[in-house]
Amino acid sequence: MTESLIIVGAGGFARETAQAVRAAGVHTLLGFLDDDPAKHGTKVDGVPVLGGSALLADQPSARVLVCVGSARDYAARARVVERLGLPDERYATVVHPSASVPDDCELGAGTVLLAQVVLTAAVRVGRHVSVMPQTVLTHDDVVEDFATLASGVRLSGGVRVGRGAYLGAGVLVREQLSIGAWSLVGIGGVVLSDVPAGQVWVGSPARRLRSAPSTAWDQLRLMGAPA
Repeated sequence: MTESLIIVGAGGFARETAQAVRAAGVHTLLGFLDDDPAKHGTKVDGVPVLGGSALLADQPSARVLVCVGSARDYAARARVVERLGLPDERYATVVHPSASVPDDCELGAGTVLLAQVVLTAAVRVGRHVSVMPQTVLTHDDVVEDFATLASGVRLSGGVRVGRGAYLGAGVLVREQLSIGAWSLVGIGGVVLSDVPAGQVWVGSPARRLRSAPSTAWDQLRLMGAPA
């Protein structure tokens, strides 16, 4: 018997996750919950939008995934998880069957690995992390809670991606580097040096463009970073 599952959010990442849930066959997807009233009672890719996130109280036995956020507001997932206040055991971890995850790798609660993701050896992925298709994490990489790795990201060995960081599609990171908490590296960026917390870097080689969005800085302040 499969466990029931509810996805919070009904946007692009939620839809992609729903496809991974179907492919994996471990959970029965009951539907999406989204706080946009215009979506309530509709179907998205054939999956019903049951109502707002408050309806989780009516499904105490269902597992949950929070699948919200974008490059414009990549702190949204952390805010929703904090607001829901659920224990880790309520959250599912979903791995597309085409992903490669060796036994010595670790995945946290609420994390999603989409199609053709590869973890090579001793990779640690935290809670509520989004890993998009064809991303490769090599030996001893660490990806902290709430990070997002878009499609085609490549991390060399020993890289640490900080809490809530966002790596755009096709980003490449040299070995033994760190991406600071709540920073963003833009599409196609080639990272050859450490990225400090709370910054946006772009280009090849990647350079600082500006400070991270205010929503990301709100999360940094919660971690005790200076204003």
